[in-house]
Amino acid sequence: MYAYNARVRYSEMGKNGKLSLISLLNHFQDCSTFHSEDLGLGYRYLQEQDLLWVLSAWQIIICRYPKLGENIIIATAPYEFRSVIGFRNFLMTTEDGAQLACANSVWALLDTKRGRPAKPTAEMMSGYQLAEKLPMDYADRKITVPAGGSLLSPIKVKGHHLDTNNHVNNGQYISIAMDLLSDCQIEAEISQLRAEYKKSAVLGDIMYPDFVTLENAYIISLNDGEGKPYCIAEFKT
Repeated sequence: MYAYNARVRYSEMGKNGKLSLISLLNHFQDCSTFHSEDLGLGYRYLQEQDLLWVLSAWQIIICRYPKLGENIIIATAPYEFRSVIGFRNFLMTTEDGAQLACANSVWALLDTKRGRPAKPTAEMMSGYQLAEKLPMDYADRKITVPAGGSLLSPIKVKGHHLDTNNHVNNGQYISIAMDLLSDCQIEAEISQLRAEYKKSAVLGDIMYPDFVTLENAYIISLNDGEGKPYCIAEFKT
């Protein structure tokens, strides 16, 4: 697996003095970015090829949130390509190898000129070395939103939500959803996050959150004005 070392910074902590969930997610995103950049298959390569990897789904399982100053190792590897879809695992451990968190992710490759799915290039297929699939309790990437949820205050997409593709960044959806949990006075530690990305929100879009409470879980669907989701996030406590 590709890996890098890090240390939990103060700016990455939540109110409980531990690495926040969004910071953990950002480490995983950064790890896959570093991996691609070091292989010469990153941002500039994709731009030259008119290609874009789009995240379809996350599943992150947290065993323990590391504390301020703790040294951690973040690792990632793809384990399967299936036509236009790529599957990638992530792992966060202590220096001694104890597992802190693991994740599964599903990605789709898009041709940005034609606006349709594309198969990985020969360079991608030879550059990305597939690893064994991590042992974890894999959940369905599709998230069902039960009826009867509560509509929360609308959220307008602003500049700081966007990434280099001028779409709301994957992590920003989760950050928005977590802020909504806090607004609802839900402070429980999250043991698993699932997210399903349905379509991209852009600058000026309005998201209408639908909030559902389940037993030991919360679902927030960030919808457009017609009730169609941009992103659905499920938080298990």
